Amino acid sequence: MGNLYLTYRQGFPKDLDRPFIENTDGTIISYKELDEQSAKYANGFSRLGLVSGDRVSVQVHKSPEVIFIYLACLRSNLIFHPLNTAYKESELTFFLNDAKPSVFICEKNISENISLLNLTEQPEYVFTLISEHQNSIQTIKEEGAHKVSDCASEHTACLLYSSGTTGKPKGIMLSHGNIGSNTLVLKEVWGFDENDCLLHSLPIYHVHGLFVALGCALLSGSKLLWTDSFQANQAIQFLPKCTVMMGVPTYYTRLLSEENLDKKVVENIRLFISGSAPLLEETFSQFHERTGAFILERYGMTETNIISSNPLNDYRKSGTVGKSLPGQDLRIVDDESKELDIEEIGNIQVKGPNVFTGYWNLPEKTEEDFTEDGFFNTGDMGYLDTDGYLTIVGRTKDMIISGGLNVYPKEIESIIDDLDEVEESAVIGIKDDDLGEKVVAIVVKKSESHLSENELISLLKGNVAGFKVPKEIFFLHELPRNAMGKVQKNILRSNYE
Repeated sequence: MGNLYLTYRQGFPKDLDRPFIENTDGTIISYKELDEQSAKYANGFSRLGLVSGDRVSVQVHKSPEVIFIYLACLRSNLIFHPLNTAYKESELTFFLNDAKPSVFICEKNISENISLLNLTEQPEYVFTLISEHQNSIQTIKEEGAHKVSDCASEHTACLLYSSGTTGKPKGIMLSHGNIGSNTLVLKEVWGFDENDCLLHSLPIYHVHGLFVALGCALLSGSKLLWTDSFQANQAIQFLPKCTVMMGVPTYYTRLLSEENLDKKVVENIRLFISGSAPLLEETFSQFHERTGAFILERYGMTETNIISSNPLNDYRKSGTVGKSLPGQDLRIVDDESKELDIEEIGNIQVKGPNVFTGYWNLPEKTEEDFTEDGFFNTGDMGYLDTDGYLTIVGRTKDMIISGGLNVYPKEIESIIDDLDEVEESAVIGIKDDDLGEKVVAIVVKKSESHLSENELISLLKGNVAGFKVPKEIFFLHELPRNAMGKVQKNILRSNYE
């Protein structure tokens, strides 16, 4: 496997006039246009003097034009570096100083004020996506055929950064082979073919929307129904035209709040997929009750792409993230790297062609996160059941050690979340002079709930060992989340420390 674009290209339909993207206004972008537009941008990058390995940083709102640019980078063997549009000046300064891109594509207000960023080295070219803007990236497009620059599968295709919840964000180098091998497996295990239509409401600066959703469509020659963002009422309108939906758990809870969601709306959907954050068992059950569909939960991370998935045509276990994907090795080990037995909680490690090649300019950190025999330490904790299904109990850093005893937040959260009066919860550890860490729960009650702290603590005392019972409970209207729907426990810890 070489250049990722060539891998994608093999999946294109024979008839390139077939639709690749259908926009919400009904306009169509064909596979032919996808191929031609990405070639024009690739020609333009060459004319600018960019060479293999140069970075192209992109921080703009979701647009099909970004897909043309992403594929042009692959064709040219450039490194595509997508950035969350929510990043502020200080964050943006860090990313640009670290990645040192040759090209930066951004919103108009950023491009006109880039001198205000504290950059050690300004990108040689700064563009916007706005067609009528004097510095529009569209001005670089150049007609003519483009020969794809083939490369080794190990060559870096994309640079994505960790969220930085435990310090400075780290640049994660994903190779052409990492992304391509994983997407080929997903296409097969999820049964994608050219007759599928995927509702694409995810952002495209993240593995989920950029590699998983986009890749499955490209490799099967199928169509995307493209929306700028997720809006539950809009999704209800478009679901009847689709066969697959991918989303974060928040998408599904918002769908459940729509009165119009019923079996008729989803009768053409063969597969609902959830990832990027844990799916509550309550959401899984309620969605099945309303629609008759079982959501397929899977597990992945930026460093590894997708690691495991519940099956397409077999039993989907609520609360689990399924079995390890073909071609990967997954194991659960203790802190001394000894492999653990079934049902024993430990550190999740994974090895395979999907696992990233290393951290950008951080060789020591790369070495630290890999074992001597080549397994990547995910930083997640979990266990395998007798059927080989993986259950995640939390991040290693989220595990609470209270009075020398291990407390896994997921266990407590599951009990709290099952209560009729509770919407959701997050359990964290707070420094304590006596215990080292004390267990604290942050709870979102349902609007009509009158649940008190004392009532909840009493209930928990009847269900779990005393050392696991939260010493304090705080009530919030909502939990802080990042763009992909993950609860930001680092913010909660900071707020309640």
